[in-house]
Amino acid sequence: QVQLVESGGGLVQPGGSLRLSCQGSASIFSVYTMGWYRQAPAKQRELVAVVTAGGSTNFADSVKGRFTISRDNAKNAVHLQMNSLKPEDTAVYYCNARYRSSEFWGRGTQVTVSS
Repeated sequence: QVQLVESGGGLVQPGGSLRLSCQGSASIFSVYTMGWYRQAPAKQRELVAVVTAGGSTNFADSVKGRFTISRDNAKNAVHLQMNSLKPEDTAVYYCNARYRSSEFWGRGTQVTVSS
């Protein structure tokens, strides 16, 4: 069982930045593919960014060039740096960990982009 705890969400003005963090409990955190997903009201959950165990990354087209994802295996953490935020980035952001047939989710952190 892997426990994931997100932090760093909040209210930010358009054009601003936020850094989300996800702290994991797994002793073998480094083998997991880690990702960030988001869900806006009345919309389906969607992939934002993912980083594999080997360090490869992938991003949703809507956030390319604005968001970066990084992982710190020594600290069992993954981060999402969000720059140039837009109102349409408003959502609950969830941390995800996947390894083979196992998948775990955090409880989410709210990000609101509004003036």
